[in-house]
Amino acid sequence: MAGNRFEQVDEPQADAITLSLSARGGEAFGRVHCPADLAAGHLVNDFVSDEMGAKDAFRTAIRLANEIRAPIVVEDAAGVWQDEWGVLYREM
Repeated sequence: MAGNRFEQVDEPQADAITLSLSARGGEAFGRVHCPADLAAGHLVNDFVSDEMGAKDAFRTAIRLANEIRAPIVVEDAAGVWQDEWGVLYREM
């Protein structure tokens, strides 16, 4: 995944799947937010996953993005992003 680039944002976005990362007790966690409008009729309401390990959340976001052909952005105030997942950048 090292060739991929993901924009860092401060809150979930209406036009992208948002991977929200957090840390607690020395462990990294994530949630996946998907606006219903992105899912081409597959969702009635916006979807927010249960909290899971950060790597599992990353994989879930990638799988969902590939299924519905949507972009991913990352909310990472805790700084738990792993370089092996790709480049995290902030739009200026």
